[in-house]
Amino acid sequence: MKWEDLQSSENIEDRRGQGPTIAGGPRMGAGGIGLGTMVILGLIGWALGINPALLIGGAQVINNMRQEREAAPPRQQTTRQSAPTDQIGTFVAKVVGSNEQVWSQVLPQQKGVRFQPPRLVLYSGYTQSRCGAAQSAMGPFYCPLDQRIYLDTTFFHDMQRRFGGGGDFAYAYVISHEMGHHIQNLMGILPKIQRAQQMAGSRSEANALSVRAELMADCLAGVWANNANKQKPILEEGDIEQAVASAQAIGDDRMQRATRGYVVPDSFTHGSAAQRTQWLLKGLRTGSVDACNTFAN
Repeated sequence: MKWEDLQSSENIEDRRGQGPTIAGGPRMGAGGIGLGTMVILGLIGWALGINPALLIGGAQVINNMRQEREAAPPRQQTTRQSAPTDQIGTFVAKVVGSNEQVWSQVLPQQKGVRFQPPRLVLYSGYTQSRCGAAQSAMGPFYCPLDQRIYLDTTFFHDMQRRFGGGGDFAYAYVISHEMGHHIQNLMGILPKIQRAQQMAGSRSEANALSVRAELMADCLAGVWANNANKQKPILEEGDIEQAVASAQAIGDDRMQRATRGYVVPDSFTHGSAAQRTQWLLKGLRTGSVDACNTFAN
């Protein structure tokens, strides 16, 4: 992936190496409130087989946040607002910047919605969001309550070591998937899904809504790549294969088989390897937001 000449985003908060921080607002999540409120928010634990996917992307284990109940209150610390200068920080800033350029054009043109950029928070190990404690084991996630994407870049190492994926374009896909959740939020889709989940008659029904939301975010990541490549060629030979390999590696069926030894489709919250690949490629081929309507049938 040719990313070095992309424009960097200024909407980066670098909390790495600063210890626990508070990102404004009340503490939420398993460490601060009960399960009932989490259901209302649509933030249900992966470990319980219910949906965490509206807020959390990747290979998360949200139940780990329960460990924070006995922890001391985090210290308020200053967040670095300047652009990162290390290689991985620079890469993330440029991928976010490319997303900002694409969505500032595509979202108004295709959907008549004004694009407002989120902030991306880089952190190490642990930080706070308005959706609760963020830990590296959760993987990248988007919090609609503060409109921030949270990323511990050690997840990229996990993609290589544990999930069999990796490569610059695969990492860009992960970031752009979380940006896709922000686009869903700007379009008013996330609040509708959360309301629908509150009314769901079963756990499997709530999970099915989560899967559709996640597959749409995969497709929107593909929409970004399609349009970014038109603005300035970024794709190189093998890039799409990298992203497909990563999408397959973090499919629910692959991850359940690896961790449980068997697959329970009703407990899927992100979609199977085949589904994630299908929707990512659909966005890549079409570059169209409307093509990403996973709720059409």
